[in-house]
Amino acid sequence: MIKILHLSDIHIGSGFSHGKINPQTGQNTRLEDFVTTLSTCIARAIASDVDLVLFGGDAFPDATPPPFVQEAFASQFRRLADAQIPTVLLVGNHDQHSLGQGGASLCIYRTLGVPGFIVGDSLETHRIETKNGPIQVITLPWLTRSTLLTRPETEKLSLSEINHLLIDRLSTVLEGEIRQLDPQVPTVLLGHLMVDNAEYGAERFLAVGKGFTIPLSLLTKPQFDYVALGHVHRHQNLNPGNNPPVVYPGSIERVDFSEEKEDKGYVLVEVEPGKCHWQFCPIPVRKFCTIRVDVSEAAEPQAALVKAIKKHRIKDAIVRLIYQLQPQQIDQIDHTVLHDCLNEAHNYRIQPELVSQLTSPRLPELGAGGGIDPLSALKTYLENREDLQDIAEEMLAAANSLLAGEEEFFAADEAEEIESAEPNSQEQLQLF
Repeated sequence: MIKILHLSDIHIGSGFSHGKINPQTGQNTRLEDFVTTLSTCIARAIASDVDLVLFGGDAFPDATPPPFVQEAFASQFRRLADAQIPTVLLVGNHDQHSLGQGGASLCIYRTLGVPGFIVGDSLETHRIETKNGPIQVITLPWLTRSTLLTRPETEKLSLSEINHLLIDRLSTVLEGEIRQLDPQVPTVLLGHLMVDNAEYGAERFLAVGKGFTIPLSLLTKPQFDYVALGHVHRHQNLNPGNNPPVVYPGSIERVDFSEEKEDKGYVLVEVEPGKCHWQFCPIPVRKFCTIRVDVSEAAEPQAALVKAIKKHRIKDAIVRLIYQLQPQQIDQIDHTVLHDCLNEAHNYRIQPELVSQLTSPRLPELGAGGGIDPLSALKTYLENREDLQDIAEEMLAAANSLLAGEEEFFAADEAEEIESAEPNSQEQLQLF
């Protein structure tokens, strides 16, 4: 029996806007939160004497994190090397450069030859020797449509048809890896993927317009004893029959308010050929709290707001106060009082919304200099329109389809841009 700790989507270095500077360390408190959570995962791996650690991808918010963030990540994973625990670091979409292939933020561990560390930036089977015997890990990093966009067979095809072509190619290559497996050795598929029946969270908006979904049937092969996934931030098992378990551990920290009610943690796995037992282990993370209150009909809106705030436990939490009021009530709100009420929160944001048939509230997040993508902008807008909540999901789905159509429109230009670099076929398919 081989013991594994499976974690994913660390995103260390993100969410700084929800933190503040710690005067004792000079660091953003959200960075310290992420380091503390990652340290908890690493400590559990060492204390439980696991045989292997699998990281499902997305170490940082992007492929070029600042040095102090890289150091924070490396200092934790070095503990695994010191404990002689083999570790597989899978390349996720945030670990890749937006143009070009490869896991720029993780490949340094291979270049430095860190003992026991494997960087999974290609579809490949790794036979790993652990203190309790060998295990086979097939690494499947994040794939994008550009992997095949410049091949002749994709000319004049829609992105939907290209998706099917890429899935067919992936299925063929994956089957080739499966046929080389040793049936006497346990096998894990480690992938950073969007699976078609997964319940998405913040990652849907972080990766909109990129990648594609993979059918669950491609992963539920009898040769796999456990399928360890990354990318989706909400913990879930996509195959309740557990033959094999297809598990997203979720992100280890809350990235934004869309993950406010999600549990965070990692997965402990015990596997042997034909058998697998796994357990999700939640870990304490900083609380996110949304306080919504409509004071537009209140005779004393200030008192109603104070009362609403006091109903919530906000100490050390990241809080947003969203309240609706009428234009004539603006002068009745004393923000100094609201700041005093929210002072015990770790970080807070006050967001008033005017209720009027003549005027529409301006959303600060949607300002001209915000640099927000269209789908995230629509999501923010819908969050501030209570009257549209019943159809919000349908509107987001429709927008997603429209954006996919827009991507088809520009696919030819994108292909020409890629072709201008004149990659050979080996470079185009280096992930395989």
